[in-house]
Amino acid sequence: MAKSKSVYFCQNCGAESAKWIGRCPSCGEWNTYIEQIVSKSSKQSQVSYDSEKQIPQKISEIKSKKEGRISTNINELDRILGGGLVPGSMILIGGEPGIGKSTLSLQVALKLNHLKVLYISGEESPQQLKMRAERLELQNDNCFILSETSLENIITNTLNVSPDLLIIDSIQTLFSEKL
Repeated sequence: MAKSKSVYFCQNCGAESAKWIGRCPSCGEWNTYIEQIVSKSSKQSQVSYDSEKQIPQKISEIKSKKEGRISTNINELDRILGGGLVPGSMILIGGEPGIGKSTLSLQVALKLNHLKVLYISGEESPQQLKMRAERLELQNDNCFILSETSLENIITNTLNVSPDLLIIDSIQTLFSEKL
């Protein structure tokens, strides 16, 4: 059975969003999003997940292993992180708007030029990120930029790029077509 949902499209470039946004993250134009009602049919996920379920374990029975940390090349950030990034970990950066979360995240992405980095922005266009990188005077040929808010598209692109580090800015802009 098909369901209906509201989707917003940029009249300038065709970008899609689950909610209205003032400035299009793809083309940078203001007030170009219009609402459209679309029919959504049930569909299987294009990404399969391991169905093996985890069960709770006593902490005393878990074998620990020492993971090497990856330096961000930003001394104060490494200090806060206990020596750098732990492979396989997730770090959530929070703070008031305008405090520098996106700038810090982009600095990390650009300073780790020995790693393949995928930086996904749900709020800024690739051109805006390039301008910030130029202002910071940082360059990394192993840093891939994507402006996207669809979780399914993010998963597909992440699997295609296979990054060593994935940065999503910001998590609150994401939506799933399955919800």
